[in-house]
Formats: sequence, C-alpha cells, structure tokens
Amino acid sequence: MASDLKEAGGLTRLFVTAALEPGATVALDEGQAHYLRHVLRAKAGDRVLVFNGRDGEWQAQIAAAGKRGISLEVRTQTLPQTGCPDLWLVFAPVKKTPSDYLTQKATELGVAKLQPVFTHRTIVTRINQERLLANAVEAAEQSGRLTIPEVGEAIGLDKLLAAWPRERAIFFCDEGGDAVSLADAARKMDMGPVAILTGPEGGFDPAERESLRALPFVTPVSLGPRILRADTAALAALAIWQSVKGDWR
Repeated sequence: MASDLKEAGGLTRLFVTAALEPGATVALDEGQAHYLRHVLRAKAGDRVLVFNGRDGEWQAQIAAAGKRGISLEVRTQTLPQTGCPDLWLVFAPVKKTPSDYLTQKATELGVAKLQPVFTHRTIVTRINQERLLANAVEAAEQSGRLTIPEVGEAIGLDKLLAAWPRERAIFFCDEGGDAVSLADAARKMDMGPVAILTGPEGGFDPAERESLRALPFVTPVSLGPRILRADTAALAALAIWQSVKGDWR
C-alpha cells in the first residue's frame, strides 16, 4: 500500500530537472536518494511531491528503491505552474553563514534572482555559487515554491552597473542622506522589472553612493530609522517590496 513521505512541513518535496507528466519516470540524484533511503526510510510505493520550475508540482510514487538508486513514477499534478514577481536582490556578500541564511530566506520571500556583488567595503572575497544555489533549492523545496531563483556569478559593482539592463530599476538601500522610504517609492513606481541593492557590513563608501545616485535608473531608498545588519536589511527590503508591489498584496 502506498504511503506519504512527510517532513515537519508536510509531504516531502523534491526539485528535479526532468520533464514532468503522467507516467514519466524520474531518476533521483545521489543526494536525494540517500536522503530518502537513509533519513526518511523510503520504500517502493511511498509518495512524494516533485517540481522542476516549468511543469508545476506533481505527486509521484517511488517505483524502485535499491542500492543503485531511487526512481519515481509521476502520477498526478497537484499544482499548476506559477511564477514569482520579477524581483532581483543584488547584495554584497556577508560571511558564510549569513550568506547561506540570506539565500534561503530570500528564496522563501520570492526573489527571482540573487546577484552577489563586490563593493569597496565587502569583506568576503570569494563566493561559492554552487553552495548558494543548493541553499536556494532546499528553501524552495521546503517553502512550497514552484521555481528556483537564478543565482548569478559574483561580480564587482562597477562592472555590474556598466552592463546593467536599463529597463530594470534599482532601489538602492542608502544608509544616509535624504532617501525616501522604500514603501513610498514602490507605491509611486509603475509595475516593471526591479532590483533591490543592499551593501556590506560597512555600508557603501561615499564614492559608490555618489555614483549610484547619479544613475537615472537608480532610486535611493531608506529602510527606516534603525541601523540594520546587512542580511537583515536585504530581507526587510524584500518583505517591504512584496507587501506593497509584489505577490503579498
């Protein structure tokens, strides 16, 4: 008799790359097979949910579970495919654990792309792109999200801005000056592609702030009267945008 493999948040969800349709066979990767077999004690006939970012969410049944791996048989669609708002987070990386946390929570908040950027005061000098993507996948699986955010390769701020698509507005989270609140700026903006830019632990330096403020597609914004940690500021900005302009409305 078939049974459901459940975690604390409900039925186990797995991100796969294979096409999903009734009767399709999906071979799980080594990590997924190890998790199901050794952590959840999965066996043939157990049910899980799968999604690939294109075909919605589907219920699947374990067709085979052995030493050579685990394969699933796709049964019925449980959710149609939906997307997230066209919202990017451009952030100066912080130390490893906060960066992992930031990636996970930004994924839960519905960001479409995570773009690490090196500023003059960024302490972190190297980014493990695969690690960030793995954190994003795990967060999408656990949060019920049907897509995986794109994770860009880390790049210097000057290079990023030189190649920036001008149709995408940037809300620059400025630590000082006469910036308006992000909520007010979002309400006044027409719907369109947007990015939120947050800085490192030490903030942007004066030259960077001046350069950003001079760009026509950049709007300086404030997140309120308190000083926020870099990771807190990024998540607060995403929450504000989603509640005013995104899919929280």
